[in-house]
Amino acid sequence: MVTTTDGATAAPPPRAARPVRAARRRRPAPAPESFCGPTAASFGPGLVLSAAVVGAGELITTTSLGAKAGFALLWLVIISTAVKVWVQMELARWTILNGRPALDGFRDVGPRIGRLSWINWLWIGMDFAKMFQRGGIIGGTAAACSILLPIHGAALSTSSLTIWAVIVTGAAVLILQTGKYPVIERVEVVGITLKTIITLGLALALPFTAFGYGTEQLVGGLSFQIPAGTVGIALAMFGITGVGADEMTTYTYWCLEKGYARWTGPDDGTEQRARRAEGWLKVMRLDVGVSWLVCTVCTLSFYVIGASVLHPQGLVPEGNDMITTLSHIYTDTLGPWAEYLFLAGAIAVLFSVTVASSASVPRLWTNTLGLLGVIDWHDMRIRTRTIRILTCCLPPVWMGIFLWVQSPVLMVQIGGIGGGIFLLAVVVAVWRLRYTGVPTRFRGSHWLTAALVLSSVATFFLGIYGVLDALELTPGS
Repeated sequence: MVTTTDGATAAPPPRAARPVRAARRRRPAPAPESFCGPTAASFGPGLVLSAAVVGAGELITTTSLGAKAGFALLWLVIISTAVKVWVQMELARWTILNGRPALDGFRDVGPRIGRLSWINWLWIGMDFAKMFQRGGIIGGTAAACSILLPIHGAALSTSSLTIWAVIVTGAAVLILQTGKYPVIERVEVVGITLKTIITLGLALALPFTAFGYGTEQLVGGLSFQIPAGTVGIALAMFGITGVGADEMTTYTYWCLEKGYARWTGPDDGTEQRARRAEGWLKVMRLDVGVSWLVCTVCTLSFYVIGASVLHPQGLVPEGNDMITTLSHIYTDTLGPWAEYLFLAGAIAVLFSVTVASSASVPRLWTNTLGLLGVIDWHDMRIRTRTIRILTCCLPPVWMGIFLWVQSPVLMVQIGGIGGGIFLLAVVVAVWRLRYTGVPTRFRGSHWLTAALVLSSVATFFLGIYGVLDALELTPGS
């Protein structure tokens, strides 16, 4: 209390409020203009997405493709990871301008079946298929852990795999107990940083082994040629690498939770709001660019490992054999410590995907329950509670599916069919939402529109190829 001049007491004056960090701003605010400081601090959704994108496909499938084609298709890795980001950016643009997540927007794309659009129902079907794939990733993480440290039995034995699957699932659920975006972002940024450092380190260490590569091979791999007999491999790589339809959808939720739409504010028709929107859309594009760079570096590293180590020997191992074969090769050439480094990289890659899925999928299902009228999506208390409940329930279901099926290849195929079909629907939705929810001012230049057209066409045909490939109806299947 403070004594006044007349002897009375009064409450002390309030202390000056501390400046609020960018990540905690609640009201509309302009985007930062300096890249090095505030803008970089505004990144995050793309890195969370990268943790989900760089997973079993890159570790096993991309390495296998490198083993089949050698360095000849190195250039295609860069193109294939870049071509789909334009569709991703367009969907995120709509979300930031309208303050609504992707599944909410998909409901606007008719025709409707009951309370939902046909695209929402496709997502539900795809996610049931993806449960098999997520179970396979939990199984892959358990396999790498079992090789590194067998528990109650030999490496890769049923008992060891089961125990590690329970540990991996439990750890993912515990990490995400708060359900808050900042916690998820910090965990995934650490995970993707470890992924990038370890995978890049493994690729850069190869020249010091018997399986080294030189500048001539790298230059030859950037010659934009598809050698005879590798067309099928090229199509497979084009479809597997980079973001998929489910990641494009998930990215919009991370953009909302980071605050891009909140800081842009509702459309009140003012020039100030339009400038805020342009600023945060620019931040989003930079965030996507950083995500693409990280995904490309990791994918290139795995491809180089396959092309340099496995291709000269004619080896194309699959599944857990890929992990054991590569770990033994590194051990034989660099020493026992290299096996631990490789297995640590494999665990970092696969476990961060499990964490990312355990964080994102409950949000999408919570939104779907809201669209169905089961819960009130706009009530933050109900939304947060539902997300936490699903975070505890869904990962054990995925683990149970793995322990029941115990066939990662089949599980990935089932997920691939669902993902391919949904990819077609997302391309349709993006163009509908672009012309119904994005004002002309924010649609970008003619060059960006041309890039979106090319990206949409490529993504559409990739969706068709993905379904056919999963059904083994493509040439050479």
